[in-house]
Amino acid sequence: MTSSMNTISFDFTGVEVLVTGGTSGIGFAIARGFSDVGANVVVTGTKSSGDEYNIDLSRFVYRQVELCDSDSVETLVSSVSAIDVLINNAGATMPDGLDEWSPEGFARSVALNLVGPMNLATSCRKLLFASELAGGASVVNLASMTAFRSTEIVPGYGAAKSGVVTWTANLARRWAGHGVRVNALAPGVIDTPMTAPLAAFPELLAQEKARIPIGRLGTPQEVVGAALFLSSQAASYITGTTLAVDGGYLTS
Repeated sequence: MTSSMNTISFDFTGVEVLVTGGTSGIGFAIARGFSDVGANVVVTGTKSSGDEYNIDLSRFVYRQVELCDSDSVETLVSSVSAIDVLINNAGATMPDGLDEWSPEGFARSVALNLVGPMNLATSCRKLLFASELAGGASVVNLASMTAFRSTEIVPGYGAAKSGVVTWTANLARRWAGHGVRVNALAPGVIDTPMTAPLAAFPELLAQEKARIPIGRLGTPQEVVGAALFLSSQAASYITGTTLAVDGGYLTS
């Protein structure tokens, strides 16, 4: 007889969580997932107010930040008194509409998707080092399948996400003695606003689906469990790794 009760429950009551890019897609799902299990969640976006988004952010504290602006990052960090979990999710392909094959577009993508998260994490180090979270404070960086497979249209994004994988391992080693674990998630093709443009190219979408053994795009909610796990005491001996949440994409 098969039991239908095969879910796992987490308890993050009172835990202080910062989720960058928590206003849509995977970031919003992760922020909501932490909130659902008791965490106090701060989400960031680029707009001046959370009310400017077409999504209900009322359960979170909203902060504006521009990850490529060091002053903006410092303002964000100074506005929070504690961080137990940092979810480095914010990022974008072709930032500002730039062609990533141009030097300017490539550099802008790397700055947003790699340098920005690195700057934020290191700016948060004192708050993370001060955490008393069971299992250690946690940084979860968002990588991508582009870190492992070529994606011709966004070379800067792919290079940045490949850098995220390596930087995650290096930061994990550097901060291990300070009680902070650092891991990364590499989502597959997830149905989010970032991947929505694929719908306009049925042939390309079909090619992507053909690479996924499970046979469909993932949902943002299917990334949440991995983020909660890596941030929990259950993962207290896991650091420096990148976990693929991809429906088997990397096996094809």
